[in-house]
Formats: sequence, C-alpha cells, structure tokens
Amino acid sequence: MFGNLFKKDENAKETPNQWIKCPKCTSLMFYKEVESKLNVCPKCNHHFRISADKRIEAIVDEGSFVEMDANLAPVDPLKFSDKKSYKKRIEEAKAKTGKTSSVVSGSATINGQPVELAVFDFSYMGGSLGSVEGEKIVRCINRAIEKECGFIIVSASGGARMQESTYSLLQMSKTSAALNRLHQKGLPFISILTDPTMGGVSASFAMLGDIIMAEPDALIGFAGQRVIKQTVGVDLPEGFQRAEFLLEHGLIDMVVNREDIKQTLSDLFKLFNKKAG
Repeated sequence: MFGNLFKKDENAKETPNQWIKCPKCTSLMFYKEVESKLNVCPKCNHHFRISADKRIEAIVDEGSFVEMDANLAPVDPLKFSDKKSYKKRIEEAKAKTGKTSSVVSGSATINGQPVELAVFDFSYMGGSLGSVEGEKIVRCINRAIEKECGFIIVSASGGARMQESTYSLLQMSKTSAALNRLHQKGLPFISILTDPTMGGVSASFAMLGDIIMAEPDALIGFAGQRVIKQTVGVDLPEGFQRAEFLLEHGLIDMVVNREDIKQTLSDLFKLFNKKAG
C-alpha cells in the first residue's frame, strides 16, 4: 500500500528517511514535518531523541557556540573486554558519531546571556559517563566560575560507563564537588533531563540543579523498572519513572516542551541575575 511513498530516488545523494513513524502514536509523517518541530511529533508531542549538536542548535543563539576540549578522548587503563574490547567500542562510537566522547561542551549565549554548557549525546555509547565526560563537565564548570556566568547540563545517559569501572564512578563525586564550588560562588546551575537520564548520572549532577527541568515523558531514574520490582517485591505505579510523575511528587521543578526550553532558560537566567544584583 505504501510502496510509492517509500520509493527512493536512486540518483539522489544520502538523504534522511522520507517518512518517520512515531513510536508513541504510530502516526506516519514526512521527516521535514517532524524536523520543523525540533524533532517533536506534531500529532502527540512525543519528543524524539536528538544529537548533542541538534540540542545545542535548539537552545543557544545562532553562531554563538564555541566548542571546548573537543580533543579529549578516552583511554583503556583497565584493558577491559566483554563481548568486545573497550578499545574497539571506542573506535566504533567515534566512527558512528564523529565524536570522541558522549559529551559536547563549550561556551555560548542564550538570548545574549553568556552560559557554559555540557550536552550528552546518547548515540555515543548510550551517553555513558566516563573519565573524559567527567573532566569535560568539570572544566566547563570552572569556566563558568571564571566568567561568573550560568551553567547548563543536558543529560541523556544510561549511566556510568561500566568499561571504566571505578574510574567512571569517581566522576559522580568529581562533578558534584565542582558543582558545589559553583554554588558557593552564587552562580546558577540548570539541569535539563531528557530521555533517558538513568544510573550514575541521575544519582549525581543531574539531580543537583538549582532548577531541574525535564522534557515531556522523559525516562528518569536510577535502576530499571524490572530490577526495582525484583528488589522491593511490589507492583510499581504506572509511569513512576517518567518526568510528569517526578514533577507531581516534587523531584523535579518543571516539565518543558523542547520548543520552549530556550526561552525558559533565558527567563531563568535573567531571574538569577536580578537576584545576584
């Protein structure tokens, strides 16, 4: 039935899939219709996962972002190997994303206001937190302290990177300590939780924001639902790890649609600057 719809131009260069099926409402949409909405389903408001580059483009002023620490790359001190070596996984992740880590960090402005930001990319090893990611976040915080400006983390992560073991877990305390220094200086930290924000990321910096906002229906938690149920031995509330449930129970401050995040960030930083003044 959809044969003609899905037919591709064999002479065309690499192009996006022409049609996208929403995993939530199952609507079939032309990809440009979804892209024009910042990769949000126009039918049901499902927020698709997006790359760090697209995320940065959506929330900062055009042309203002300057990437920092792009040359930092992970090593394999433990010579870790499961189904394949960690070294091989790093190579595959770089080939897939063109990046050397799951965090893109740098300086930018939002409606003219200077900010430092670190953005996770889930497509790089599930957005996992390793030594490089922790170092990038800390350096970003240090720049915010030097410039006396606000700081943003956009999380999209499965948690700490198992291939780095304790080296990865140490990033939880390392980043939290740096955020405490930012707090002592009276500078704002806004944490944005996207789908998913899990494991060691949710158990550390992601939940330490002066303001914690989330995208609609984002999966947020520490362990998976099945593991929790096996541990506590009781049935769990429907959607208990979704953004709206966390908002209702006071764990986050707001749920914000993707198209409104930039303006919300701008308003919040203006409010913080007035308080500081």
